Formats: sequence, structure tokens, C-alpha cells
Amino acid sequence: MVSLPLQGHLNPMLNLGKRLLSKGVHVTLATTEDGYHRMKQNFHNSEVQFEFFSDGLSLDFDRSKVDELINSLNVQDVIADHGLPCAMFWIQASALYSIYYRYYKNIDSFPNLEDPNEKVNLPSLPVFDVRDLPSLMLPSSPPLYGEGMNYIFQAMDKLKWILGTSFYEIEEEIVKSMDSLKPIYPIGPSVSPFLLGEKKTNEFRADLWDSEDSCIEWLDSKPFSSVIYISFGSITVLSQEQMNNFASALKNSNKSFLWVIRSHGSKNSNASDLPLEFLEETKGRGLIVKWAPQEKVLMHPSVACFISHCGWNSTIETLVTGVPVICYPDWSDQRTNAMLIENVFKNGVNLKCDENRVASTEEIERCIREVMEGPSALKIKKRATEIKELARKSLQEGGTSHQNLDKFINDFTVTTTV
Repeated sequence: MVSLPLQGHLNPMLNLGKRLLSKGVHVTLATTEDGYHRMKQNFHNSEVQFEFFSDGLSLDFDRSKVDELINSLNVQDVIADHGLPCAMFWIQASALYSIYYRYYKNIDSFPNLEDPNEKVNLPSLPVFDVRDLPSLMLPSSPPLYGEGMNYIFQAMDKLKWILGTSFYEIEEEIVKSMDSLKPIYPIGPSVSPFLLGEKKTNEFRADLWDSEDSCIEWLDSKPFSSVIYISFGSITVLSQEQMNNFASALKNSNKSFLWVIRSHGSKNSNASDLPLEFLEETKGRGLIVKWAPQEKVLMHPSVACFISHCGWNSTIETLVTGVPVICYPDWSDQRTNAMLIENVFKNGVNLKCDENRVASTEEIERCIREVMEGPSALKIKKRATEIKELARKSLQEGGTSHQNLDKFINDFTVTTTV
């Protein structure tokens, strides 16, 4: 297995590796030397074998220069040149795979992508706005991203299998719609065994930052289903206005909250930028940390909902744990995931933002009420619990993901021995 040295790529790969190991398959995960140097302090025991290769750039190279990094890591042609059977592990929703494939392979017609209010009508998906398409294919995105996605999908013919981190039951019609094109075989949810109820103490994860585990003790002191968990991942940076609006909404809600706010240097979105009044008035019912052990947080009984950027890893973790979501998406697949959460999965609500991507205090308060109080909250929680059960059944013997993984193992065993 080969992965980019990014936490959101490595952890799904590791979770797949563990499942392959359990079926008697030897697994080696290769990533860059840079990834090793950034994460070696957080590597724990793992049965997965690791190998590290140079990405062609020096260790002190600024890898925020994404264009040079991406150009150094295209591997499909190398694999094809060696005649090796290759699978892609699609680490987003099957819906994203369908959208990208149909767009870059010119399967379906798309509206004018310059107008965010134009409607998109694709097989197996509800009608949605252009603004909810993955941002990498929009004209506002740097050309490099679109070129990179186009390269990936034009190279699809070189791939023998497309495996997905999602699971069939929540995207059944979407998966079916791809059967006559380039099928995707969902083998997820690709999450750690811990989230599936296995109590392993030496669980391996690739973590870029040290989490503040003391927040779990703080959660222990809170009543059942009473805490709002807020985290926007490792990349999203809030403007000062948006920070203030979230702070005001949390203060006015009178709910307990656990808020992850990473330090971003000279950029905004630092805990020190929060209004002093907010910090004083929420002392005791609110806790702010730089990084949280998210799996443990989502599994904690005191957590009632998750205000999330809706990255796919976070999204799939909420589906497995049955935690309702308030969506505040930013870029890439996140806005599409938010649309799926509200209109397809129906386990959460989507914050409505202005043209500057700012959600008002009142809008945040409305969404908190919708997922935590009254009939709508009961309906959302019921649906979230149903999905949780579907996710676990899919991985059990005879489940759809279990069958798809077994089929893949049988296929590549036959392919590599012929």
C-alpha cells in the first residue's frame, strides 16, 4: 500500500491494512521519509510493515507548496509500467467518486460551474447546488487541483479495482449507478477497531499532533448526551468574525462544549483570540484544547453532537458512532459531504453561511437547537443510531463490506498467481 504522508490518508490505509492482516495477508505500507520524520514520535506498535521512500524533495522543503509535492507523487504510471495489478483505495464518499468520474470522463452534462446557485442533477443523487460540488473541480480552485483530479480519473483504466471507505447501505443507489461505468466496491467503514467496540489499548494511529487526553476526564464529569464537540480538523482556519459567532452561540446555548482550536501561528483561529467575556462566562461548562483524541471523544456517552468541517474521516466516524452532526464545511469534498449528511444520510444539519462563508450567531444557535432539542433532534438521533447499526453489520461476516473485501482478496490472489 502506498499513501500520501497525510493523517487523513494514512489512517484509512492503516485501518484497511489491519483488516487485511486479520485475513492472513502480508501488508507493507509505504509513505515518504518526510512523513516518517513528522510522525515518528507518534508511531506506536503495529503489525503493519512500514517502508519509507524519498518524494524527491529535501526534508527541509516547504511542503505547503502543494504543486511540487503532488507532482512528485504520481504513481499510477509507475505501477502500470511494471505490469502490477493495482487497486485504488478511494478515501472519500462513493458519491464523490461518482461525481468526479462523471465529470472528468464526460459521462453526464454539468451546469455552468461559475454560478454557485445553478442546480446539479446527477443519477442517484438529490438535486443540489453547484456550491455543493467538490471545490477542486470548481473554477475558483487553483488549476493544479483540477489537473490532478483529471489525471487520476483519466488513469482509471490502468486500475483493476476501486475500493471505497464507505459502506453500501448508506450509498446503495450511488454504488449501483457506477456498476455499468467503473464499479466501486465499498469495504468500509474504514475506521479503527476501537470505534467498532473493540477495546484495544495498543491501537496504532498515525497522529501528527499530541492530543490532550485529559479532556476525557472532563467529559466523564458531564451528564449523558449533554456536550457539544467542536473541531474543524487540521487545516481549516476560522476568521475572527466566525470565531466570535461560534463563541457567542456556544455562550447563549447554555450547553457544555469541548472545542478544539489549533494554533496557526500568525493566522487567525487561536484560542487567545476568543473574547474574554466568552471565556469568563463559560468557565466550567466549556473546555478548549489544542487537539483531542477524537475517537475517544465521539465514543463518549456525554457527547450529544459534533460541529464539524465534514472531512470524510470525521464524517465516517460520526456514522459509526451515531453522533449527530452540525456541518460547517470548507473545501475539497467537505461541502458535498455536508449535503449528503443533511439530504441523504439525514444524521445532521448544514449551517447556512453568507457569501464570505460566515455563519451568523443566530444560525449556529438554530442548528444547535435542531440537533439537541425537540422532535427534530429525536428524529436525527434515531437516524444516526440506525446508521451506526448498519455500519457495524456491513463489516460482520456476511455483511456487504465483508463480502466485498473477501472478493477483492480472492481476485488479487488469483491475479498474482496466474
